Amino acid sequence: MENHKQKKIEHTPNAWALLPLGVFLLSYLVVSCLAGDFYKMPITVAFVIASIVAVAISKGGPLNHRIEQFCRGAANSNIMLMVVIFILAGAFAQTAKEMGAVDATVNLTMACLPGNLLAAGIFVAACFISLAVGTSVGTIVALAPVAVGIADKAGIEDALMLGVVVGGAMFGDNLSFISDTTIVATRTQGCELSDKFKVNFRIALPAALCTILLYVMTGLGVQESYASESIEWMKVIPYLVVLVTAIAGMNVMLVLVVGIVLSGATGLGTGAFDIWAWTAAMGNGITGMGELIIVTLLAGGMLEMIRFNGGIEWIINRLTARVNSPRRAEASIAGLVCFANLCTANNTIALIMSGPIAKDIATRFHIDPRRSASLLDIFSCFVQGIIPYGAQILMAAGLGATSPIAIMQYLYYPYLLGLAAVLAILFRYPKKYSLVA
Repeated sequence: MENHKQKKIEHTPNAWALLPLGVFLLSYLVVSCLAGDFYKMPITVAFVIASIVAVAISKGGPLNHRIEQFCRGAANSNIMLMVVIFILAGAFAQTAKEMGAVDATVNLTMACLPGNLLAAGIFVAACFISLAVGTSVGTIVALAPVAVGIADKAGIEDALMLGVVVGGAMFGDNLSFISDTTIVATRTQGCELSDKFKVNFRIALPAALCTILLYVMTGLGVQESYASESIEWMKVIPYLVVLVTAIAGMNVMLVLVVGIVLSGATGLGTGAFDIWAWTAAMGNGITGMGELIIVTLLAGGMLEMIRFNGGIEWIINRLTARVNSPRRAEASIAGLVCFANLCTANNTIALIMSGPIAKDIATRFHIDPRRSASLLDIFSCFVQGIIPYGAQILMAAGLGATSPIAIMQYLYYPYLLGLAAVLAILFRYPKKYSLVA
């Protein structure tokens, strides 16, 4: 009987279930804006407040049952996978830094690119890597430390270069044939990967080109602010191996383990550190990811409470209540996946949840499945690329010791991608895939 009641609660639409999300946004974004300093309100404190509210308003029965439900969300397999990746990423980033790999890679990059093309060059590199890898997190792990090192030497703001990396990472997350989001979007809508890519690429390419232009303009005047240094090729090898193995499709955790071992071996071989300094570097890197791990666990628990109490179901009902035309149907699909992503902070999960409903809407209003799959993937990546509690921005902020909010102002590509998708709906672009059968 208790299980039956819990199932009924879980599927009952409830607007109040979204209150914790509102509390988080108020306590973090609004308070920070009013204070004029995004470091005044720690993101961990904002999530603790929101999590307390989530447990307090839940209909999951006695307090201990509600806490258990929260813990199940925090211990979700996807959340724990992210935590392990964060741990390995911290160990690799600090080991590579202590060994000198970051400085060596930075010197190589700055020797190859003129100053005004540093930001644009890193963006293009992130686009190609993420397109090949199919994972935005793996791309950020590989490029974020290098981007910060370039920023420090070239006199560019760290947050700007981290925004460059996140934007390029989301390009491939959206378009790659091996990306989880692409696979889920095409499977739920019933179309081929290549067909979805053709529609998606026509919308995403203008946004990417505009982003490159913006980063070139942003980099004007940088070329004289640094002096080139000698390149230590041996110390570049660990990063090159990480990039190559990631592009080859190796599991991101295995890539990080290879990076840790290779960086450590190179450091020992070059005399950059001894065995104890290596272990200390790994320990410091893991400890440095503490805040990021705490935020991830709290976010997982809070968002599970929102889902469990019917917040997402309420949004779905509201968005689909007044759909009466293909254009509105496409707008409802966009809004559906955006809200699902906002509440789950995981674009793959958001697509799994909203995909079947989007398919029903697309069938009813004769929307081309290639187009509905494209819109689903684009808007999920748009939201995932801008939310300050998403894995991508949290990872970049953790590796760059920067506030997630500071990075948000430089996320040119995700913003332009969202704008391009909205315009595509309004003007029925591309026309070939917007004809009603």
